[in-house]
Amino acid sequence: MRRPLLPVLGRLWLALILVFLYAPIMVMAAMSFNASPFYQLPFSFSTRWYAEMAGNPQIITAALRSVSIALVVTLIATALGTAASIALFRYDFRGKKVLQLLLFPPIAIPWLITGTAMLIFFFAIGLGRGTPAVIIGHVALALPYVIVTVTARLSSFDITLEEAARSMGAGGWTVLRRVTLPWIAPGMVAGALFAFAVSFDQFVVSYFLSQPGDSTLPVLIYTAIRKGFTPEINAISTIIITVSMAIMFIATRYSRFGGER
Repeated sequence: MRRPLLPVLGRLWLALILVFLYAPIMVMAAMSFNASPFYQLPFSFSTRWYAEMAGNPQIITAALRSVSIALVVTLIATALGTAASIALFRYDFRGKKVLQLLLFPPIAIPWLITGTAMLIFFFAIGLGRGTPAVIIGHVALALPYVIVTVTARLSSFDITLEEAARSMGAGGWTVLRRVTLPWIAPGMVAGALFAFAVSFDQFVVSYFLSQPGDSTLPVLIYTAIRKGFTPEINAISTIIITVSMAIMFIATRYSRFGGER
């Protein structure tokens, strides 16, 4: 029996899209293990570029800086985003819908515009460029992701559980610690992972707000490409993509959008 043509074409189209998206990444990852600095074929397997990357103090410094900033951003964004999600879930107040709408433009607005606006604003208030400005900028970009994931988890929360705990004499902090937080913990973990990935991979805002000579890893990679491309960039880019995809995979496993799977 002949299979319908439309589902076959749909699968073929999906396969072509995946090839279009991931083929350049796979080529880059493969070339990071090629011994030739000029991408000569036939392919000769080598970990030379990973060894040179590990011995490059600029790359190591930039990587540690990116990780440290991402960790700080993760803590701040997760705390603020969780608090905002709980407040929006529990309370009704004037302007709530408008506030909810204003939380999400950082996802939709191009980061080039966001970075330019932040740079102008921080210089206007006297903060200028530097690590504090980078952290604030990354937190602003990561907050919506935390709020979305925690709110999705709260959407399946039974408010009567909190009411039952209060009726048994539990105070506000006890209810939050023993009832609410354990329920939304998967959403908080997913939001934290998203926040870390957004901060660690962020280039545009970091490029605008970092001080010269004190760059994050994405900014260092961009600078290195402008000066002259080397296979070390392939190696560090492969590591970044692998870590980012692993974080996103873990985040989707913990998010549980809409409740229990």
